[in-house]
Amino acid sequence: MPEIEISHLSKAFDGRPVLDDISLSVEKGDVFGVLGLSGAGKSTLVRCINGLEVPDGGEIYYRGELIASAKKRVPLDKRRKIAMIFQQFNLMDQRSVLGNVELALEIAKVKDKAKRREIALHCLKTVGLEEKADAYPASLSGGQKQRVAIARALALDPEVILSDEATSALDPETTESILNLLKKLNKELGITIIMISHQLGVIESICNKVAILDSAKLVETGELSDVFLSPKTEIARSLIYANHVHTELNEHHFIRFLFNGNADEPLIANIVQECSILVSVVYASTKVIDGKVYGQTVIKRPKEKKDQEKLKKYLTLHQVDYEEVKSLGME
Repeated sequence: MPEIEISHLSKAFDGRPVLDDISLSVEKGDVFGVLGLSGAGKSTLVRCINGLEVPDGGEIYYRGELIASAKKRVPLDKRRKIAMIFQQFNLMDQRSVLGNVELALEIAKVKDKAKRREIALHCLKTVGLEEKADAYPASLSGGQKQRVAIARALALDPEVILSDEATSALDPETTESILNLLKKLNKELGITIIMISHQLGVIESICNKVAILDSAKLVETGELSDVFLSPKTEIARSLIYANHVHTELNEHHFIRFLFNGNADEPLIANIVQECSILVSVVYASTKVIDGKVYGQTVIKRPKEKKDQEKLKKYLTLHQVDYEEVKSLGME
């Protein structure tokens, strides 16, 4: 049974669709990325999951239980195990760090003050901010504020954390530290995470699965390695290859090599040495996904027919996954 199942979800604002028949499943333990350009519908999707928006059609289920529907308002207590962290932290300036974490427990009507304090301190320790318990948000860095927000999310012992662009307001070094913290929570506590982001680097550094939204529609979904190495739609290719290639390539034919879990072999150097073929590399990338190195290299197909055949024989003999492509879908 999926942890979160979204079935035919639709939502419109002023007659303009922002979610159009979205269906996807998130399994327990996933770090599931939702990637898309601004206005694609990402934030509306996560707001429907946590109940901040009511869908116009479709349903959302948590472990088989209905938590969102156009037909009826689902009680808030059914979402207690789904927590949320936001881009702007949403901390209360007049409360201490400890008080901000305790707020979640107060809203949940945990009346025992000692118990609230104990849980809040434990959560602050988990995110590495126990020594800041008596500080106030104004004295914290952006990364520290986001850690407080994560501690607050942990206070109710969630099974799922929704992250809506939670690192987009942070500098790269702080972003990395927050992503490492979320990885730790996923691995050590088994918390399922849904990451909403327009930043490719965020998705590829932490997620094992991804869905790509474009103009309110779900255009691709699957294992991160599959989608990132073999994007099938124009929007997916433009997001994944963005800023890598700036020349017009559509007049050429290409050969793309795929490295599925091991990108350490010096393939291009071996081809040049053993086949005596000059290789023109157009694009290359590697990504670490679930601890394995995945990658791809795109080269111009050799002009001479005999060189093309020689290259194909070499790749087949050495069991290299490859494909011929006419266009990379890049601009």
